[in-house]
Parts: sequence; structure tokens; C-alpha cells
Amino acid sequence: MKQTIETYFAAFNAGDVDAMLACLAEDVRHHVNEGAVREGKDQFRAFCEHMNRTYRENLTDLVVFVAEDGTRAAAEFTVNGTYLATDPGLPEAHGQTYRLPAGSFFSLQDGLITRVVTYYNLADWTAQVS
Repeated sequence: MKQTIETYFAAFNAGDVDAMLACLAEDVRHHVNEGAVREGKDQFRAFCEHMNRTYRENLTDLVVFVAEDGTRAAAEFTVNGTYLATDPGLPEAHGQTYRLPAGSFFSLQDGLITRVVTYYNLADWTAQVS
């Protein structure tokens, strides 16, 4: 299961949405920081495509933790990003860079991710790009 999570994050860093989707169950539940839960791969793809237009991010300092039974995992990392295009309701984008600690939690079944929950400090991000 650790390999699934590491593959997911490697695909994220490569900007490879299809490879990320390959790590997910069809009915994945994606809990976005400060946002609504998105259900299914189609909604996950739409979210990723929006993020790739709006932000360029690379994750470093990745540490993955997996429960002994392999059904849950967590990851801690640093988000190194550039704000490319203004996201509605957020400050105006003009190429600002940011660096944030963040974490994700996962549920897994049959080698696939069934739940992704990501947390970061939105107030910290806002202060960095304002």
C-alpha cells in the first residue's frame, strides 16, 4: 500500500493526472481542504485539471505512514508552488511563490485509494500570495 501512495505522489509531481487516477478506485471520495467532497474519478480529474491551470506545485520532504493492516495511510510533505492564474474568491495571481507544510490521509482497498483528504493552512497560503 505504501507503493500506491508513493506512486500517487510521484504522478502528482510529474503533473500526470492519468497516473494519479490509476491509483484511485472508481468511487474515490476526495475531501478538499476548505471545499466540498468530490466523488468519483471524473470529479477528481476535473479538480486536477483546474489545479494544473491555476497552480504549479511540487511536493518535497514526503514521508508516508501506512497502518499495519494496509487500509489507511497518511503523508506529510511540503508544498512548493507558484500561483499561476487567479482562483475565484482568492487573491489575484501574478506568479507568486509559496511554501506550505501539508498532509494527506488515505483509505485503501484492494491496492487502490478510496479516500483522499488533504489539509494545509489556507490563511498561511493567503498571506504568502497577498
